[in-house]
Amino acid sequence: MSETDIEEEDGRVKKKGLSGKKLVLFILLPLLLLGGGGAGAYFFLFAGSSEQGEEAAAEDKAAEEEDIAGEPVFYELPEMLINLNSRGAKKNSFLKLRLTLELRDPQAVPELEKVLPRVLDNFNTFLRELRIEELRGTAAVYRIKEELLIRINDAVRPIRVYDVLFNEMLIQ
Repeated sequence: MSETDIEEEDGRVKKKGLSGKKLVLFILLPLLLLGGGGAGAYFFLFAGSSEQGEEAAAEDKAAEEEDIAGEPVFYELPEMLINLNSRGAKKNSFLKLRLTLELRDPQAVPELEKVLPRVLDNFNTFLRELRIEELRGTAAVYRIKEELLIRINDAVRPIRVYDVLFNEMLIQ
């Protein structure tokens, strides 16, 4: 027997299958809700992204042109001596660093000096948690350089630091 077969009980005719109300309630309504929800999510997440993407691209292009136009200004940070995380080792390890920051705006140097304690605190907090194993190899030094660049740009905003240069890095 198929769903549309007719069944007779007690003289009454009963049709098996989905009635019109059940069809709307259990199939069409959920499909409409899912479709509407998906469309709403799409417009919510992606509708402004093209406009914002164009604005961000224009800002990046302007910043890139500004980067090329400006001569670099270098600011040398004071020497840092950091006690590395030894994790129960019998001997303490130390990291001695001399860093130089690359800027593009000479007027940013006095502003940078005003927030220098915040910069040094961010650097010390990050570097003290490093283990000696994390300092081995070129990739490790590059990762540390990138971390320091992110931290300094967060600390000195709206000033922009373009690079962190290692003058000296001694691990003892």
